[in-house]
Amino acid sequence: MAQGTFHGVFPYLVSPIDAGGRVKDAVLTRLCEDLIAAGVHGLTPLGSTGEFAYLTWAQRRRIVEVVVAAAKGRVPVIAGVASTTIADAQMQAREMQGIGCDGVLAILEAYFPVPDDGVQDYFRAIADAVTLPVVLYTNPNFQRSDLSLPVIDRLSRVDNIVAIKDASSNTGRLLSILNRVEGRIDVFAASAHIPAAVMLIGGKGWMAGPACVAPRQSVALYEICKAGDWAKAMALQREMWKLNEAFARHNLAAAIKGGLEMQGYDVGAPLAPQPPLSAQGREDVRAALTRIGAL
Repeated sequence: MAQGTFHGVFPYLVSPIDAGGRVKDAVLTRLCEDLIAAGVHGLTPLGSTGEFAYLTWAQRRRIVEVVVAAAKGRVPVIAGVASTTIADAQMQAREMQGIGCDGVLAILEAYFPVPDDGVQDYFRAIADAVTLPVVLYTNPNFQRSDLSLPVIDRLSRVDNIVAIKDASSNTGRLLSILNRVEGRIDVFAASAHIPAAVMLIGGKGWMAGPACVAPRQSVALYEICKAGDWAKAMALQREMWKLNEAFARHNLAAAIKGGLEMQGYDVGAPLAPQPPLSAQGREDVRAALTRIGAL
């Protein structure tokens, strides 16, 4: 499997769950339909915005089933696989392949820190469990054990590991990754990075929650970057960055779900014990969405 498999804007989908713990199938289906109509290049359920750490396995599985059914093969679905153990992660990955996903986003959860060899073994085992392309996920702000540059280098030589999504907020680290992997895998940004800057240095797109509430603006920014019109890209990026700033001040899932509620999607609040979006948070998100024409 060569790198270059995925590109563009992949919204990290929220996980709409009702008071009884059931997935709101109709709400999630409508959101997927609208995002595809807005031109996104793929869908990513069970990312950070999808609150994967707060969901049961049954909820995770149902969310992916709904997203795959809604996508109908029109855009790739890359589903999050996250666990503390290799055996469970491999089970999840095989299930995602069986459901019909086009790729998996591999996430390492850890209570005790894991050394480099263990981190490498975990991600390699997920890749070995499936024939799907695998995207590595690193988020040192929330993970006990991160993917180091040497481990990323070694994993980039695994045939079906095709990309890495870095949420470190350190864009210099992205450039170090690009230099280290020498084109063997692609690099995607997160909302913690400035997407236009990542595209400039060689990124292939971004996987991020804000694209859920600003899909058309996100796709427009991607296309402008692809065209190499960096002055126009930065003019749009400056406006859109207000949205990222609002999300950075508040719980990410709460901010995205709050924004979607303002847009008419009954996605509900974040799963307890996470707090819902505060009054100040609603004001900040509403102002940011209004500013870029997403409300």
